[in-house]
Amino acid sequence: MFSSKASIMRLRGLVRKEFLQILRDPSSIAIAFVMPVVLLLLFGYGVTLDAKHVPVALVVEQPSVETASFVSGFHKSTYFIPLSMTNRQAAEHAMMAGMVDGIVVLRADFASLLTRSQGSPIQVIVNGVDANKGRLVLGYVQGVLGNWLQQQAQLTGRELKLPVQLQQRIWFNSELRSRDYLVPGLIVVIMTLIGALLTALVMAREWERGTMEALIVTPVAMWEVLLGKLIPYYLLGMGSMLLSVIMALWLFEVPLRGSPWLLLITSSLFLLVALGMGLLISILAKNQFVAGMMAIITTFLPAFILSGFIFDIGSMPGIVQMVTYLIPARYFVAILQTEFLAGDVWAVILPNSAALLLMAIFFLGLSRLKSHKRLE
Repeated sequence: MFSSKASIMRLRGLVRKEFLQILRDPSSIAIAFVMPVVLLLLFGYGVTLDAKHVPVALVVEQPSVETASFVSGFHKSTYFIPLSMTNRQAAEHAMMAGMVDGIVVLRADFASLLTRSQGSPIQVIVNGVDANKGRLVLGYVQGVLGNWLQQQAQLTGRELKLPVQLQQRIWFNSELRSRDYLVPGLIVVIMTLIGALLTALVMAREWERGTMEALIVTPVAMWEVLLGKLIPYYLLGMGSMLLSVIMALWLFEVPLRGSPWLLLITSSLFLLVALGMGLLISILAKNQFVAGMMAIITTFLPAFILSGFIFDIGSMPGIVQMVTYLIPARYFVAILQTEFLAGDVWAVILPNSAALLLMAIFFLGLSRLKSHKRLE
């Protein structure tokens, strides 16, 4: 069919018509280029899994040189706002009143027990209402303790050992910046919404304005109509993707360790899935408002909750984990986080890309089957 000169001319005319439609109604341009900027700024700066400037009560029952050097670690850290308390009861009242999120208690015998084999206990109490924040605070306190032990070993020449010594190395995100992990996932969620919204309105708009009847009586084939709708919005979507990646690199300083060409190919696959979903919704709904609502409910919300972007899929119940295999964003989140933080890891990219390819064929094929060149 592509070899037919007439077919190519008709397709070219349909693409030109769609581009003119986009220029006359710039809402599609706003969806493609304004929405990702606004959403990335909003989520990129607003959503973080880090905990900084956490108020912590420090209770030192017997001040000494050792306790002073240990407490100074909290004052130097950007994660804490240390508040000195006179006793444990005052610290607990502060915790109950919500003034602090953690309590660190150094007992009166802290200095004298340091050199003994059993060590010197440090009590840490953390507000566990926000479980994630509680775990982060515990980790930060352990970090302060580890740094202090190293300093003491250098200054005194004697090593103060913990019962177990961990030699830890963190791969791919050595600073543990949650933004490096979240921004690639955000791009996926945003591109899911934008891709679906761009095409969710195109066929419904033709039906609402009555121009679909005019298309039906022309010699154009239905696949030419669909392709004529798809090509302009694919180019818009790729422009939106490029803008999102540039923002991730330059504004949020997320490293891109994978190949840009591989990123382009996998992004194209995912965009075809999102555009195919939007096209199918548009064909079924035949109403712009209904199509828009369906696009948001069936693409954005599942991508946000079930893609693994924020919530760990492995921690979900088994039945919910099975449902996540039906969410295209799940596969692209794995690809994009790998591309940005780890590089071209084929063991991750190939199976997820294959899943996206199958989904693109499914949604575009179903769109063709559901579109008929007749009035119903």
